[in-house]
Amino acid sequence: MNFSIRGEHLEVTEALRDYVEKKLSRLERYFEAPLTSEVHVTLSVVKGLQTIEVTIPLSGVMLRAEERNNDMYASVDLVIDKLERQIRKHKTKANRKIRQEGGKRDLFRMEAMGASTAVVDEEDEFELVRTKRFNLKPMDVEEAILQMNMIGHSFFVFANMDTDQVNVVYKRDDGKYGLIEPAQ
Repeated sequence: MNFSIRGEHLEVTEALRDYVEKKLSRLERYFEAPLTSEVHVTLSVVKGLQTIEVTIPLSGVMLRAEERNNDMYASVDLVIDKLERQIRKHKTKANRKIRQEGGKRDLFRMEAMGASTAVVDEEDEFELVRTKRFNLKPMDVEEAILQMNMIGHSFFVFANMDTDQVNVVYKRDDGKYGLIEPAQ
């Protein structure tokens, strides 16, 4: 694994760098071949909380996890747990697809998962409890943010009048707003 570790509003000490690399290296046991992609790690302090963001691009899968805690080392441990759950989930889906199509080599190692595979199968079945349908009113981003705040939601789906596409505005943890739009 190649690591790209950077700090925002935080000095990345050698001890912290070694700890992050050691913990993330444990994830290699889940893969058939050694990972050649670069693992992007951002360590930061936001509102007094130690935050770690990890992004691991793989072929067909993007593993990403973020965790906040009062202690950076605890944040690292928690983000590793999240990534392991994501890997187990993707492994189950990939191997199920491979069994259906037949014959392709597994991306993930079977023996590394052990007994946890049965748990992932249960987690993989999501229960849809409600479906909403509504007409998308064309509006600009500012109006969409106002509508979102009026109804008290953390996101709002709308038809962007500038691009004629469906967009989503959302409220970020830092109190600012984000916009999700389809790639061109």
